Amino acid sequence: MAHGGAERRDKIAILLKGYPRLSETFIAQEILALEQRGIPLTLVSLRHPTDPSVHPVHREITAPVSYLPEYLHDEPSRSLRGWSHARRLPGYATARRVWLADLKRDPTRNRVRRFGQACVLAAELPPDVGWLHAHFLHTPASVARYAAMMTSLPWSCSAHAKDIWTTPDWEKREKLADLEWLVTCTATGCDHLQSLAAEPARVSLVYHGLDLTRFPPPPERAPSADDGATVRLLTVGRAVEKKGLDLLLDALAVLPATSDWRLTHIGGGALLGALKRQAEALGIAERIDWLGPQPQDAVLTHYRAADLFVLASRVARDGDRDGLPNVLMEAQSQGLACLATRAGAIEELIESERTGLLVPPDDASALSAALQRLIVEPALRDRLGAAGMAKVRNDFSMVAGIDDLAARFGDLAPAAAAE
Repeated sequence: MAHGGAERRDKIAILLKGYPRLSETFIAQEILALEQRGIPLTLVSLRHPTDPSVHPVHREITAPVSYLPEYLHDEPSRSLRGWSHARRLPGYATARRVWLADLKRDPTRNRVRRFGQACVLAAELPPDVGWLHAHFLHTPASVARYAAMMTSLPWSCSAHAKDIWTTPDWEKREKLADLEWLVTCTATGCDHLQSLAAEPARVSLVYHGLDLTRFPPPPERAPSADDGATVRLLTVGRAVEKKGLDLLLDALAVLPATSDWRLTHIGGGALLGALKRQAEALGIAERIDWLGPQPQDAVLTHYRAADLFVLASRVARDGDRDGLPNVLMEAQSQGLACLATRAGAIEELIESERTGLLVPPDDASALSAALQRLIVEPALRDRLGAAGMAKVRNDFSMVAGIDDLAARFGDLAPAAAAE
């Protein structure tokens, strides 16, 4: 790997925890939009994909993708070659010293793996790469940080949700001191990270927004009628603790016997089996359709067919929480009324009683009452759905965020080429 000479080094290497992922459409839409702005990219993933399909946007991305050894012992020769090369780089001693200090505070196999992956990245990085950018402040940023030190390249980061709230403060402080800049997608996350940064100006709020070309206005919805038809509920999200799906099931189970509803869930996740068993125990399993992970075009069809979108987000026991879930923006873009909780940064999107309804997190009774209200008041669903759609289409297009990132990355090429 040669980084010297007159060769242009204007390509951005984007580090991802896994790629492609159905749950990370916000990242895929950003990558494609940056490509369309002429920003040269290469993608580096810490893990191979596990989802059964991809979104249409993934098929449109042309940037090459490489995969680091997911576990060093699975590719011992490659890992050893990476370390042998990296240890001869001028910045290796600094990276090793920083890593050893991190390992002392976090003595885990995961920490060892990240340093090994960074060595492989530093050894195999294309010579035209002049900048590293990590999506997520936890493990991808660790790999980017160590590799940047080894190669003497600058690096930056996009922070999102779990990575902000489950990474120790000491680690966030040190990463914020080393990177050039960080963007994050909620005001809540931005305020928190700025409070930890020695230079708060390095941290900026940049909303993901929504690619409205992929979520065009829906066919005109007929006014909802109180005609006794089954109300179609929809929730989209991985079956993990922070999504509060167990809470949603509890809330549905105590709805009045006369309440006519059917729930569709879209998403994978480790808790799916437990949730299905819970639904059986509550006696509501026959009213729930578990569809598993779905591509974006299929999800769009379900948004348009549903009567009400529900998201019961909460703060998980390990601190993990949602930021501003894209699924809420997607649902609202289709005029679908949304019921959610006041968890994470959801209040940055939804104003309760105006553009949706919000209830406290971890409150099954409040959630059930709001569900019943929306089930029996079709006019309220229509009003909230229309207001939510106007809000998203006016204020949450992804264009402004892409403009910001394209300016940051576009400014790199002339400086890098002049080296």
